[in-house]
Amino acid sequence: MSDNEDEGATTTTKHSTEPVDNAWSLKIPTFKETDNPHGLVEESSFATLFPKYREKYLKEVWPLVEQCVAEHHLRAELDLMEGSMVVKTTRKTWDPYIIIKSRDMIKLMARSVPFEQAKRVLQDDIGCDIIKIGNLVHKKDKFVKRRQRLIGPNGATLKSIELLTDCYVLVQGNTVSALGPYKGLQQVRDIVLETMNNVHPIYNIKALMIKRELMKDPKLANEDWSRFLPKFKNKNISKRKQPKVKKSKKEYTPFPPAQPESKIDKQLASGEYFLNQEQKQAKKQQERSAKQAEAAKKQDERRNKDFVPPAEDAPSSSSRKRQGDDSSKVDVNALKAKLLKANKKNKS
Repeated sequence: MSDNEDEGATTTTKHSTEPVDNAWSLKIPTFKETDNPHGLVEESSFATLFPKYREKYLKEVWPLVEQCVAEHHLRAELDLMEGSMVVKTTRKTWDPYIIIKSRDMIKLMARSVPFEQAKRVLQDDIGCDIIKIGNLVHKKDKFVKRRQRLIGPNGATLKSIELLTDCYVLVQGNTVSALGPYKGLQQVRDIVLETMNNVHPIYNIKALMIKRELMKDPKLANEDWSRFLPKFKNKNISKRKQPKVKKSKKEYTPFPPAQPESKIDKQLASGEYFLNQEQKQAKKQQERSAKQAEAAKKQDERRNKDFVPPAEDAPSSSSRKRQGDDSSKVDVNALKAKLLKANKKNKS
């Protein structure tokens, strides 16, 4: 090897150890059989249980599963008695990570993902993520509504998430199974968790659509995209009924409140404690008669209330003057006519 080739090799190694700005742009080198010619030292196996309703489907597709894992020198077993699936390595297995990939495949199949989709996880650039959403919302009705919000009407929201993230997403029970490229899996997890935290998925879908359009413009590659993205504001107002009269909080004092007086303390203060039984009875009788007299007085006032005449307004000076003016004015012509009429009647 020449000196120039040595320099080129050192530069490439130096470049590879430097920090990378965009890790998603890096291409992962393929792992070949020549990289591990001696195979694996120990046998590894993973088992997973599946529900009863998946038994029929798994029984039908299991020959295809065995054929698929055999291409990677693995062995698959289906135990219908225990309700479990097992994948194992063999002596010919040379890829150490393929057993983890096959474990993910049987996990997805146990969670109702069809085999045609689950086998994609065996590819190097495809991963899977099982998101547990059962414990994120405490109330059952809220959980069902938010899970349905993630699916959308006729599965439209779920389909749009799949198209934008290039992932296969399946909502099943208390989990969401996602399968696709690693960047898309990260986006799916963010959308699912925010949806269960009462953020509608349409906001994240809009943000992904805007980002996809902005990626096409090379001028905006090094700029901040936050000004283009929609901002979510929580407008939920507490539905708890507010009291009409709000009590103001008292000022904090480090001293405890004074101890309330007991019954004996009150009797000592009033002098009742030192009275004998007859005096106590007489005092009680006196208080009772005073209360009765007060109650009787209130009752009489209530009964006589209807018989009290209302207060009349005093006539004003202007109205008096008008009445005086009317009485002082006499119609002379009318009086003459009246007298003439009376004389005629007397003559006749």
